[in-house]
Amino acid sequence: MVNGLNKSAIEQLYNGVCTITEHQQYFDGVTKQTKFREVDIIKDEPCHLSFSSTNPTNSATGAFGLMQSVKLFIDPLLVIPAGCKITVTQNNRTTAYKQSGEPAIYPSHQELSLELFRKWA
Repeated sequence: MVNGLNKSAIEQLYNGVCTITEHQQYFDGVTKQTKFREVDIIKDEPCHLSFSSTNPTNSATGAFGLMQSVKLFIDPLLVIPAGCKITVTQNNRTTAYKQSGEPAIYPSHQELSLELFRKWA
């Protein structure tokens, strides 16, 4: 069982903030068209980005490449829908990501694997 002390200790590591944005569909009564707009569903939430790199070998060429893994650590009570854009500001840098899998949820935090956001699907 995790007590508030453990959650508090992890939250002290949060040195970033993020905004979670959904791509929501709506009906435009003027044009009579269905359109999409970005809607921030969570704003300025404390978080932490963690980066790690691996050097996998390409089996076809035998050459090494560099792959970066990005994880977001955030409050476990938040529900972050699949497909959202997650914009993180940490260390004076702002980058947009998207979730690349199901979150690992622990009593003290949740971890989301991220990849760079390119565009809405």
